Amino acid sequence: MPGYILTGTPGSGKTAILRHLEIDGHPVVEEAATDVIALHQALGRPEPWREPDFAERVLDLQQRRRRRAELFGGDVVFHDRSPVCTLALCRHLGLTPPPALLDEIAGMTAERTVFFVRNQGFVEATAARRITFEESLVFERVHELTYREAGFDLVDVPAGPLANRVASIKEVVDRLRR
Repeated sequence: MPGYILTGTPGSGKTAILRHLEIDGHPVVEEAATDVIALHQALGRPEPWREPDFAERVLDLQQRRRRRAELFGGDVVFHDRSPVCTLALCRHLGLTPPPALLDEIAGMTAERTVFFVRNQGFVEATAARRITFEESLVFERVHELTYREAGFDLVDVPAGPLANRVASIKEVVDRLRR
């Protein structure tokens, strides 16, 4: 089954796009990092991204969610982020990426098209998203460079109304499927 990755800086609108695609009937694979952060914050660890095994925990959840996605009966699945995003996060935070993460990225062959969702011009802080807009622009660039270095095909999704962004993604998917 073809898969497509949505990525971009925190607060760019990926989740809203993913919800729209899901409501339109497409299977989705949820992002892992935000859920790992939320769980560990609930367990009393305020900044789990600073812990040495953070990337491994994110990768483990990503892998489990990816395996579950293989059970979807639909013909197209959308992934909210990927292990390449975890590598970009490691780079952004100055963490050494674990070997298992690099191995996972090297083995990624199915989802090669990445919809790069551009920032909307602001970032709303949450418990898991503690990044300023200026920092998000740096992180956006790290994401883009990391995906390009890993050999993925980036499709730009510019800022704009949600319906337009979803329509542009669907048009590209339809074109690629033909």
